[in-house]
Amino acid sequence: MQSYGTGSWPTVGSSVSCHSRLGLTGLAGSYAKKRTNPNGFEPKRTEPNPTGWRVTMGNKVVTFTEQELDDYQDCTFFTRKEILRVHKRFRELRPDLVPRQMTEGQASSVKVPCECIEKMPELRENPFRRRICEAFSRDGQGNLSFEDFLDALSVFSEQAPRDIKVFYAFKIYDFDQDGFIGHADLMSCLTTMTKNELSPEEHQQIADKVIEEADVDGDGKLSILEFEHVILRAPDFLSTFHIRI
Repeated sequence: MQSYGTGSWPTVGSSVSCHSRLGLTGLAGSYAKKRTNPNGFEPKRTEPNPTGWRVTMGNKVVTFTEQELDDYQDCTFFTRKEILRVHKRFRELRPDLVPRQMTEGQASSVKVPCECIEKMPELRENPFRRRICEAFSRDGQGNLSFEDFLDALSVFSEQAPRDIKVFYAFKIYDFDQDGFIGHADLMSCLTTMTKNELSPEEHQQIADKVIEEADVDGDGKLSILEFEHVILRAPDFLSTFHIRI
């Protein structure tokens, strides 16, 4: 049976994530490029385009205005070129839904179904692919707009700092979205990872052991600070929390 003590927290392959108000204060300073709202992190929205039109140069369609690219660059860890590359990847998922030229509001309103996101090569073998989509979707169902998708890939980029990755790792493990990782969350996590490889009794033992070793304040669940203390001791956490575009 594989051991999951605090030194070997189960990781989710190429991602993890969560929202806990307990962690927002400490994260705000290190994540100055993101704005927070009561529901967690959210990309900055672009101001309305006064003309409502995109500039076309020759036969080249301009996907975003200069101001929109500036705004996206300000609130992500991407360059302009990378932002356009992310849009290309997003459009390839459902070219019948996602326009090549994004008009005002479409970047947040046009959504690609979760089932299509899950088929990305970077996610399709990941047992947490559904939780990853749900963690970044505004509708909570896993359907992603371009801005949701951009936000997700920004967090999974090499440039994103460690504490931001920990924050979103917590969000993925927090299955019931109550701001803590409790026994039920750990059981769901283990079931997702191992399927039928371990017995319910073994799942129970592992979950009990994680709580026993990581629950500093003795309340029977893990806050984001307790989770951070544990996850940063996992040697492969940063290397697995990464998607290359």
